[in-house]
Amino acid sequence: MIAIGGTLISSHPVNLAQLCPEKQGLKRDMKSRHLLMISIGGTIGTGLFMGSGQTINQAGPFGAILAYMVGGLIMYLVLLCLAELTVAMPVSGSFQSYATRFISPGTGFTTGWLYWLNWAICIAADFTAAGIIMHNWFPDVAVWIWCTVFAIALAGLNLLSVKAYGETEFWFASIKVAAIVSFIIAGSGLIFGFSSGQAGLGFSNFNTGSGLFPHGFGAVFLTMIAVIYSFQGAELVGIAAGECKEPGKNVPRVIKGISIRIIMFYVLAMIVLAGNIPAAEASVLESPFAHVFGKTGIPFAKDIMSFVVLTSALSAGNSALYACSRLLWSMAQDRQAPSWLGRLNAGGVPYNGVLITLLLACMSLLTESFAADTVYLWLMSSTGLTGCLIWMIIAWCQINFRREYIKLGGKIEALGFKTPFYPLVPIVAFALNLIVIVSLYFDESQRIVIYTGFPILFGIYAYYRLFLDKRQHNNALPLR
Repeated sequence: MIAIGGTLISSHPVNLAQLCPEKQGLKRDMKSRHLLMISIGGTIGTGLFMGSGQTINQAGPFGAILAYMVGGLIMYLVLLCLAELTVAMPVSGSFQSYATRFISPGTGFTTGWLYWLNWAICIAADFTAAGIIMHNWFPDVAVWIWCTVFAIALAGLNLLSVKAYGETEFWFASIKVAAIVSFIIAGSGLIFGFSSGQAGLGFSNFNTGSGLFPHGFGAVFLTMIAVIYSFQGAELVGIAAGECKEPGKNVPRVIKGISIRIIMFYVLAMIVLAGNIPAAEASVLESPFAHVFGKTGIPFAKDIMSFVVLTSALSAGNSALYACSRLLWSMAQDRQAPSWLGRLNAGGVPYNGVLITLLLACMSLLTESFAADTVYLWLMSSTGLTGCLIWMIIAWCQINFRREYIKLGGKIEALGFKTPFYPLVPIVAFALNLIVIVSLYFDESQRIVIYTGFPILFGIYAYYRLFLDKRQHNNALPLR
């Protein structure tokens, strides 16, 4: 040991595995291509395919494109923070484990349960979106019935081994990516007049007659929560890294690939959407992607795209269910969740986590009693709020990790991945997410999300302090 400024510093290399130890039990059967597609599959879903129309309607074409560019930047900054943490400590609990270690056990407890609630509700939004599409095809069958069918199907898929899940999600996400590329090509053809046999639309829809921002720049600000919701899921790479082969090599490559692909897909898709659909006609009830494909003149193009959106929603829900079950398993190892959530089946899957998550996700059945579009938009805002909070936690963890790593004598050059422009990147990521959360207050239709979200946040933290804090300090038995 050597003394620097009165503080004892280790002269030996820092053992990163001891800073945040890996939890034993899960199998590292996932390949880098699985990791990439799981994150893409979890990110590109109903937020883009169904929520993008609402963004164009509110912010106008230029405003929508700007909003998605800013959202992509925020996502990228957060992923840079997560990459350093994940490469150094590739544990399945990811940011829940990091928050426990580098902020406080209470913060880790709150982070874990908030993220679980976030994704369980997101699964409900995906079921709702898929149910709306099926209801359009089969109007005599209620949306809630389709939600039930999808819940059973995803449960069966997630109870298989992680390798089987990864392979299935790879192909699900591949369909999604192929569809977006095809959409960009076909939609561009409509704009320039080479895919429908008619005169091209040009960029006439960008001329709203009211300037760049027809509803004012403030409207762009108010759409950010929906945009951030669209980008959430990229951080799944952190959770999946706990079951990935050679995470030190694969995680940085995957994160760079995710960032480039997702931002490119989203921004180009929004340009094509805005060029083909007048802002006043954008709607949440019908996918704007299916609407544009239907205009190409290709037989059954609209139904084909609707099918793609359907598989996309189920793919995103599938990834969310995976993330929830692994997070509950990780918290059970940390005694922050009941021990029965840490049990694995023969395939190495935390089966109780899968089932309890689906139980909460069945809130999608609310669509039977309430307007499906209203429920969908409310769910989108709720998960957007929680997602911003989680992204703030990731940035905070990265700052505290780097500080403690250096304090223990660690060399920055020895890190497998280094967040660039530290501490600017995590500080800006934290601040931008905070600004997005503040935007909710200025939208009367979404203000209720703040009024309900923050009491839940404080309630979870208060539960930990009142009932679990002393128990964990006394090395009590796991929760039963």
